[in-house]
Amino acid sequence: MEGKIKVTYTLICEKDTHKEISIEEIISNEKIVRLLKNEFTKGIRNLEISSAGESKVILKTEKELYTFVVDKQDFADLVELAEEDARLNKRLKKGCQVVEIIDFVTMD
Repeated sequence: MEGKIKVTYTLICEKDTHKEISIEEIISNEKIVRLLKNEFTKGIRNLEISSAGESKVILKTEKELYTFVVDKQDFADLVELAEEDARLNKRLKKGCQVVEIIDFVTMD
């Protein structure tokens, strides 16, 4: 196996957030409805806010992606190599000790 693999990874931290909220849940909150009315329809009365569909809003921690290149023969060790890359570049810190492989692409 000749060639290279480009690996993309990120760090998973204890305080990372991923929450999905339906539009129905959002517009059932009085504070948000008041904010929407004040922002987009100032001075207009007797408004009703409704939704059409099952849309969701996703709140999640924005992650930084890191890349490195290894030989194809190192495929079985990608996670260990990603951890080593994170350690060498001093990316690991308290609460952010887990590496997640996002993508890997073979190169010529």
